[in-house]
Amino acid sequence: MKIVFLDALTLGDTPLAPIAALGELVCYPTSTPGEARARAGDCEVLIVNKVRVDQALLEVAPRLRLICEAATGVNNIDLEACSARGIAVRNVAGYSTEPVVQQTFMHILSLMGNAPYFDEAVKSGAYSRSGIFTDLSRPVRELDGRTIGIVGMGTIGRRVAAVAEAFGMKVIYYSTSGTSHCTEYPSVPLDTLLATADVVSIHAPLNDRTRGLIGAAGLAKMKPEAIIVNMGRGGIIDEAALADAIDREAIGGAATDVFVTEPVPQDHPLLRTRHPERLRFTPHTGWASVEARERLVARIAENIAKGF
Repeated sequence: MKIVFLDALTLGDTPLAPIAALGELVCYPTSTPGEARARAGDCEVLIVNKVRVDQALLEVAPRLRLICEAATGVNNIDLEACSARGIAVRNVAGYSTEPVVQQTFMHILSLMGNAPYFDEAVKSGAYSRSGIFTDLSRPVRELDGRTIGIVGMGTIGRRVAAVAEAFGMKVIYYSTSGTSHCTEYPSVPLDTLLATADVVSIHAPLNDRTRGLIGAAGLAKMKPEAIIVNMGRGGIIDEAALADAIDREAIGGAATDVFVTEPVPQDHPLLRTRHPERLRFTPHTGWASVEARERLVARIAENIAKGF
């Protein structure tokens, strides 16, 4: 059985031995659409993360019987065309909940505690030269007693809620599906959440209901010291509107792990704000702990081992 992984670089240096044990594994770091068509021609199993699997690729892969998505979302795969050809499609869900939750609070704590500033104050020698045992030039705010508003109360949202409660936070949420299935916490309209929350944390997929969900009008409803964290998908927050809100100091700060275009363009407005100290970024790494990537590989191998 020939297995082809078209964009293996997306898993970094994660060992692929569990997959290689199942057949002849051929890996390519990245693949353009043209390269993907040339490389998939004689495989039975295709593994992709971000590479688009469309009708043109399927037409040149007559032996293809299984497509394994090296992620949860399968929006890069033409599912209807695969079904028509009898090609199975399997994804992996739930492997990255814990690292996403962990990174969510990494950003929240960094923003609430002005962590980069204080770190640099010590490393630069400013603290050593200050003549005083502490530095109170930037505020450190507590999470205890504050309200977190979670946008999207799925598996990740629930774990964020549980961790937030451990910090003493009150939890409210907005259901992006329109069904308030979680009864553990109050479900509120989005406008109410934005106006009430001290921390807004986004954990929703990008779809017709969430695209552009929070724009200039929504950001204007937030408290001046509130922060917003996007660990869902780029496009849920209007990025230009967010940059403007940061420029005007209309909100306390923001963090994002995801962008509409990835990698983020160098001329992106969020990279050119007047107040970069109010922003935290990670390059779509919320899912990518060492352990999560190992779980992902193991689950891909399980999906292949099930057969066609």
